[in-house]
Amino acid sequence: MIKKIFSYLIPIKIYETKSLLSKSIEVTWANGELVLDSENANYSYGSLQRILRLGLKNIGFEKIVSMKHILVLGVAGGSVIKTLVDEIKYNGKITGIEIDPEIIKIANTYFKLDEVKNLEIVIDDAFEFVLKTKTKYDLIIIDIFQDTTMPNFLFETFFINRICFLLKSHGFILFNTMLLNESQNIRNKKYVSEFFKSEFRIKTIPRLEVHNELILIEKLT
Repeated sequence: MIKKIFSYLIPIKIYETKSLLSKSIEVTWANGELVLDSENANYSYGSLQRILRLGLKNIGFEKIVSMKHILVLGVAGGSVIKTLVDEIKYNGKITGIEIDPEIIKIANTYFKLDEVKNLEIVIDDAFEFVLKTKTKYDLIIIDIFQDTTMPNFLFETFFINRICFLLKSHGFILFNTMLLNESQNIRNKKYVSEFFKSEFRIKTIPRLEVHNELILIEKLT
């Protein structure tokens, strides 16, 4: 409790490790809440939770509650899952894909992710999982970063077509992106303007944080 109080003045790191996939994973008290960070980016809770909450609000909490199955690509500490379950009161099935088992251990220890009863965690590469799964989803949340870097496959035509195929009629894709330079701005504009056909509605959501841009895609048929 003392660390939580003092964290309003200065962040207090309580755990740090690294894995085969991550140079640095940190659990920190910041402004009275536990957050999960990489070396240069917020991975879960804190600003990231605010960003994804805004995206879910744009979809509409009532719509989300009525969904049957949600796919989360990139779980980290599970902040978007906690938003779905604790705030929106979603009780349908959630499948979370995370490539780094060490991060899931931390999420279970510090953020009680393993207590979410309607959650199934799959340790897998998101690209490989999307390639293999035959399930269709009402909502696909894409939140995949390696520190501040986004894998190139997220913006490739094959992956885009595959996640669109896995989306149920009138389903949504919520895609969290990071923009650190002009080439990434151009990349996002191309993504929004070129990759989706007439059966989709696509928009960007005004930024809550400086470097994050949410892209929301709705399947109209």
